[in-house]
Amino acid sequence: MKYHVVTLGCQMNKSDSERLSKVIEDMGFTWTDIEDEATLLGVVACSVRQKAIDKVYTKIYKWNKAKNNRNLITFVSGCVLPADREKFLKQFDLVFQMSELTQLPAMVSQYGVAGPFRLNSAVGLFQQTEATPNVGADFQTLKFDNKVTITGQPVMMKKPDKKIESFWDIKPLYNSDFEAFVPIQNGCDKFCTYCAVPYTRGREISRPSGEIIEEVKSLADKGFKSITLLGQNVNSYGRDKKGEEITFAQLLEKIGNYGDNCGKGFWLYFTSPHPQDMTDDVIEAISRHKCLAKQIHLPLQSGDDKMLIHMNRSHSLAGYRNIVNTIRRLLPEATLFTDIIVGFTGETDEQFENTCKAMEEFRFNMAYIARYSPRPGATSSRWADDIPHAVKKDRLHRLSSILQAHSLELNKKMVGCEYKVLVIQADRKKGYLSGLTEGKIIVRFASDRPGLTGKFVKVKITSAADFAIEGELTGVYSEVNECVAL
Repeated sequence: MKYHVVTLGCQMNKSDSERLSKVIEDMGFTWTDIEDEATLLGVVACSVRQKAIDKVYTKIYKWNKAKNNRNLITFVSGCVLPADREKFLKQFDLVFQMSELTQLPAMVSQYGVAGPFRLNSAVGLFQQTEATPNVGADFQTLKFDNKVTITGQPVMMKKPDKKIESFWDIKPLYNSDFEAFVPIQNGCDKFCTYCAVPYTRGREISRPSGEIIEEVKSLADKGFKSITLLGQNVNSYGRDKKGEEITFAQLLEKIGNYGDNCGKGFWLYFTSPHPQDMTDDVIEAISRHKCLAKQIHLPLQSGDDKMLIHMNRSHSLAGYRNIVNTIRRLLPEATLFTDIIVGFTGETDEQFENTCKAMEEFRFNMAYIARYSPRPGATSSRWADDIPHAVKKDRLHRLSSILQAHSLELNKKMVGCEYKVLVIQADRKKGYLSGLTEGKIIVRFASDRPGLTGKFVKVKITSAADFAIEGELTGVYSEVNECVAL
């Protein structure tokens, strides 16, 4: 038996997929890259962007047609809005929340073959109907046929999804042997007006710090070089468990102390923080420990204070500026990444110009710029999407041009210097490998040594482009983090 899963959206979904794969493979399935070979087909979906939801429909249309020729089971999970979930109930065989992943083996074993069976995981319970006389909570006694339909009314997640704690207990099947994601929380309490996350993942709930630290230690001991702490708002970690849990800064301190003394070379990242919760002690912790990567992803979203209020971002441009100034003072070598939305409801030309000015001021190494699209459930979905597509497109291009100029200028300053680089993969340019600096700047260098993938090397930068740099290999780091010159 083979399975294939399509993962859409953010790093959190990618991390969730690693635990999903573990459960599926423990059921006796093996992975295949070829969808036509799979008898179990699934999507880890993302309701945050309409484009990602469109991809889900493209997949399920193809898979449902394939049922005419072979037996297969389809499922969808992930970061899904109630409105999208309700539509998926009519398309997929299984629909469940990721926090209910431990129930998947029972669902699949009792399902047997494809049919119209639906699991409404927003409620999390089977609901008995006249067509399903023996349906109950005991999966082992369920019997289904092609006429059985089990549905329920999807509900919004207004409370913490505490079932996620059992999900965190699942040991992930990491997709890489040198890069890993470690979830530290789930959900969000911010309720930005454009964002669907509180309605897809619920309110904030923090994972026990002891579990987080043990997972990081295990990964470092196994030789993982890049470890990323994940959450919708990582720097509010522990606030839902005041008096029971440590703060995010304290979590970084504990990991940093371990990294300083374990003899293993690794970089620890985190994403995404919120400016409202980015306190000085977080930045100070990063400055004290070598393993805490000098790269900060700090979403701005808009450079206009009125627009930030409209977005319910809970921070001002001046507050954001203070954080950046602290980063520049304590972490002068750090790279700065951000997120920005253009064309949000009501955004005037003047407000957009303020965002351009902010881009000029902060000189980001990288920015992920998105054109606004309303998502059902989010507050702004009730407002007019009144910025024309052409205007959104023009604003995106303008910000991209500013980013491009700054990135090139910053990258040129790296020419002539040597940097530690984590080799990621073979580059598209034949005879080259590509990797990332500690600040996540893409580096390409000539090498015919494929065994370097997943290792730290030293590269002397010889040229710079807009979003990447090129250099020559000068050394390779050993497992004890010592660099041996070539």
